[in-house]
Amino acid sequence: MIRAEYIWVDGSHPTQKLRSKTRVLPEGAAFPDWTFDGSSTYQADGSRSDCILKPVFSCSDPIRGGASRLVLCEVYSSDGTPHPSNTRVKLREALERHGSVDAWVGIEQEYVMFRGARPLGWPEGGYPAPQGPFYCGVGADEVFGRPVAEAHMLACIEAGLKIYGINAEVMPGQWEFQVGTSGALEVSDMLLVARWLLYRIGEDHGISMTLDPKPVKGDWNGSGAHTNFSTAAMRAPGGIEAINAACERLRARHDLHIANYGDGIAQRLTGRHETCDYKQFRYGTSDRGASIRIPLHVAQQGHGYLEDRRPCANVDPYTVCRLLLETICG
Repeated sequence: MIRAEYIWVDGSHPTQKLRSKTRVLPEGAAFPDWTFDGSSTYQADGSRSDCILKPVFSCSDPIRGGASRLVLCEVYSSDGTPHPSNTRVKLREALERHGSVDAWVGIEQEYVMFRGARPLGWPEGGYPAPQGPFYCGVGADEVFGRPVAEAHMLACIEAGLKIYGINAEVMPGQWEFQVGTSGALEVSDMLLVARWLLYRIGEDHGISMTLDPKPVKGDWNGSGAHTNFSTAAMRAPGGIEAINAACERLRARHDLHIANYGDGIAQRLTGRHETCDYKQFRYGTSDRGASIRIPLHVAQQGHGYLEDRRPCANVDPYTVCRLLLETICG
């Protein structure tokens, strides 16, 4: 027998959360549809509480080991239609319309570790030294939570997720991991499983994780989910023209993206701390204060990808990928 951890996205508002429960199955068996109490996850009322879990992605479970699996699911209502909280189905539909562009995506997930009510490594009753030495730092006085970040990276590798790397971030107690590069649906699925692993590994260390875009108010960096995006035309020789054209299309729908790039975005995109003000839009080469950054090596070689720096850490990956597809390729 194996243990299959069914994972899904709930109906919490304004930011959806991950839920999971375990099913014991014969080894080698297919993952069947399953139900759950949607009235406890903000996805149904008590009079018709059953919601349906439909498995769509699975990988090895690095925590339980053996043949155990992590099983990501889409949520369907009791009548068999996709639940309104199921944003994955909307991305699938967008990919059916725009699949010919061969879009590739990579997402940089920032997060902050907390122990109790304070970020990990912050002194009781005070503040750490100003930002500066913590980004990609080394040493017990500059980096906090490395054992957890390393354990999470190893778990993602063992699960078979396309994790690209990790690094300590600008604010003490803040870290980042990257997932990609691959197709939009695969990267989004893997990011959600990687988030689940992050929370689950934190349990074993007595550390909670937050994707709040501005977990500490004041002169501290917020947390984003910078999204790297390209099409075949952008990656081809001379693709810089397609990249610039994409940026102009993103300019035209800036307000729509801001409205869907994560709750609390106005607190993070202030024009400070490596952000562009959420009321403005600009793009530029090597500019981390822009809405869209064109990496230096992309500008130099004349093709590659763009980095959308606007999404918050708590963004729905299916939504950000769908909007990029629809705006750039629509």
